[in-house]
Order: sequence, then structure tokens, then C-alpha cells
Amino acid sequence: MRINDFKLERYFGIHEFTAKYLLSSSDCDGYPMQYVLDKATEAEQALWNNLQLGYTESEGSPLLREAIRPFYKNADLDNILVASPGELNFVLMNTLLTADDHVVAIAPSYQSLYEVARSIGCEVSYWLPDEATWEYDPTQLERLIQENTKLIILNFPHNPTGSYLTETALLQIVAIARKRGIYIFSDEMYHKLVVSDLPELPPIQDVYEKGISLWGTSKTFGLAGLRTGWLVTQDKEVLRKILAFKDYLSICSSAPSEILSIIGLHHIEQFLEPNLKKIKQNIQLFQEFAAVHKGHFSFVPPKAGSTAFVQLHISESALAFSDKMVAETGIMTLPAEIFNFDGTYIRVGFGRAILPEILERFGEYLNKRY
Repeated sequence: MRINDFKLERYFGIHEFTAKYLLSSSDCDGYPMQYVLDKATEAEQALWNNLQLGYTESEGSPLLREAIRPFYKNADLDNILVASPGELNFVLMNTLLTADDHVVAIAPSYQSLYEVARSIGCEVSYWLPDEATWEYDPTQLERLIQENTKLIILNFPHNPTGSYLTETALLQIVAIARKRGIYIFSDEMYHKLVVSDLPELPPIQDVYEKGISLWGTSKTFGLAGLRTGWLVTQDKEVLRKILAFKDYLSICSSAPSEILSIIGLHHIEQFLEPNLKKIKQNIQLFQEFAAVHKGHFSFVPPKAGSTAFVQLHISESALAFSDKMVAETGIMTLPAEIFNFDGTYIRVGFGRAILPEILERFGEYLNKRY
């Protein structure tokens, strides 16, 4: 297969470890190893101390899948498959889709959510939001369905806009899919990071027999370095095919990452709550910043997740703005072009404690240059 370069990852590859300030990170600050181990019970500490660095079960260790299971309804261990999130997305697309299939994907979005399907040869239609509110209308989604539509790809909480659905809207999407037997793949990597008064959505696997939920430790838990993710679905045949394909890739997960993920899952509130507090504080801070510099921005605060898509009132492209700013200030951001989206938007991330310092430097740059 041939696949286009991953624009976001290549842009990060240039700047992520050289830029002084990251304004566009979608994850929260990573927790130190000792923070994780300090949360461990005596039994969990014993798992860590007695760890042997051999192979693990391809599906994910039973202990890890047992830790995942309580977050889903009617799921047993055979409904859960563990791997890195990106690998799971890649393998799912390659086992579920053929070149004759049509796919509807949310946009703008993380490139792998549609690029893998395109590389297979699928026709992809894009479900776009109202740019004034970043709200997604299910009736617009329904108009994109074709006779050969095989898969609908969702991502709520949404990266990069911070959009979220009501449960009524989610069930409307399920009804659209069920009528034609279409699978729904739901990227739920920001699950539980709800920063508005909207109720938390259920995982798609809980409400639809052909729903496939993706979650992991990277965003919600602040444990991106573990590279742990999982798919949960009622369709065990889908997981069987993914497992067989996985034999040609990672084969199994990292044994240390599995134990640390178990600790994170068992003590989720001690990872989630600090992240939520930080995100909410930073959103408020950015609202104040945008008000001071209101001639430069249109800011729709996120309803969920850790990012927003902020419109710049500039005469140049978002890419030109971002390239200049990182060169002149060391502040890296992600322009709309990285998401294959038109407009002068940049992604802003709210999960890092350094945001106040970044905004001070950002404000100085705007005042000097604009």
C-alpha cells in the first residue's frame, strides 16, 4: 500500500523537541513514573516488582483487560483488544475495509482517521461542522451516506475543535448506521475529559452492536508514553481479524506499560481530576487572553477534550503564521493546513501547566508584529 505522509506528525517531528514552547499539544503533561507507582496498591506494587520482561498475551494481559472491562457495559475479556492506539486504527481499517467501500469521516480530524481508508482505495466523504459553533449536525451526516458506505468514523470529544455531542445526537447517528448495517468506529481517546455541563457520552460499543470504541492512556490519563490503547466492540469477529493482522506488527504490548496502565485504570480519578482542573483553568486563561487580543482571534471554547481550533484574523495563511512564530519566538502551533482544512485556524492545547508563560510570550509577539 502507499500512504501519504502524516502531516501533523512530520510537523511535530521538526519542532516538538526543539521548540521552546508547545502551544498545540493535545495531551496533558505526562505524569512522572514515581507519581504512578505511588498510587499502586500493595498487590499492584508486587506486579511491578515481580515483572519479567518477556512477551505478553497478544490480546493484552488478562489483568489489563480486567481493568478495562468495568468502563464498558456487557463487555467480557473477548470484547477487548490491546495495542497502541495508532496501530489499532491502522489495523482496523485494513481488516474491515476494501477499495470498493465508502467511508464517512469527521473533519477536520487527526489524519490517520481518514488517511488509512484513503490509502486502501476507499472513497471518503467528510462530515463538516458549523464553523461558527463547531457543532456537528447528524442530518448532514445522513446526507453523505451511500449504498456502499461501510464505515462512519467519529471522534468525540473532538480533536482539534473541542466539539461534543449530546446523547440524543449520538443515538441519532446510531440509528442512521443501524438502518444500513454500517459500522461506527469511534475514536474516544479524550473520553471523560468533559469541560462543559454536557453529560458524558457512553462509548459507542455500549449503544450499538456494530460500534467499535477506541480509548487509551495517552490523553485522559496523561500517560502517553505508555503507548497503551484498546478497542472494545460487541463484534468479536472484527477483533479476531485485527488480532491475526497484529501478528505482523507489534505482536504484543510492552510488559512494563501493561502494569503501569493497570495502575492508571484502577486509580483513574487521581489522573483524570488534575488534568480536568488544569484544562479548565487554561481555557479560562485563554478566554481572558483572547479578550485582550480580540482583534486577533475568534475563540469558541471547547466543550470537551483538551484542544480548541482558534481562528486568527490575519492576512497570511495559518501555515505561514505558524512557521514565522516558531522561528521568531520558539512557540510551536499547528495550522489548519496540517489538518487539511481551509481557513486561518490554529490548534491550541490546554493540557500543559506552562500555558501562562506561553501566552505571555505569544502576547508580546502579537503586539510587536501585528
